[in-house]
Amino acid sequence: MPEPAPGRRLDQPRLARRRFEMDPDGFARFSEKIARFLGTGRFLAIQTVIVVVWIALNLIAWRIQWDPYPFILLNLAFSTQAAYAAPLILLAQNRQDDRDRIALDEDRRRAERTKADTEFLARELAALRLAVGETASRDYLRGELEKLTDRLDDAVARAAAGTGPAVEPGDRRKGRRKDRHTDAPGGDPAARRLRG
Repeated sequence: MPEPAPGRRLDQPRLARRRFEMDPDGFARFSEKIARFLGTGRFLAIQTVIVVVWIALNLIAWRIQWDPYPFILLNLAFSTQAAYAAPLILLAQNRQDDRDRIALDEDRRRAERTKADTEFLARELAALRLAVGETASRDYLRGELEKLTDRLDDAVARAAAGTGPAVEPGDRRKGRRKDRHTDAPGGDPAARRLRG
């Protein structure tokens, strides 16, 4: 049995009729193509050749003259061309203006983002410079550690030799010398532990 046409089958829904949908940008794209073509040297050369042939045939060929000397028909063709070319060029310019406006807005947004990013990075860089300025440098820390190590070595050497207090009298921590603990009643607590 032959298959029925797709529109006549009862087990499949009928396709909805297609509506004519006009692309709103279609005519604008078409006008841009025409405007681009009108602005080329190729169009100028083609139009020049057509006008020269038109005038030559109407002046020389007496039998086939379709537009005698005042060339009214040629003038009408130029007027029609100008009547259509001007609006098409204006449509193309409007479309280009819209594109330029969108590109300008996008450039403005990008510039604002770049400016905000630059300001943020400048603030962060300033904060880092302040933080680095407040931290001690490696050389300074190394020098301080060497001084403390030398003082500690001297104190250990004096304590081992029994020639004086373990801490120099000019120590920054005033009143924390070892000989003070020994002057207190009961003596040095560490010495008491060792004796006891």
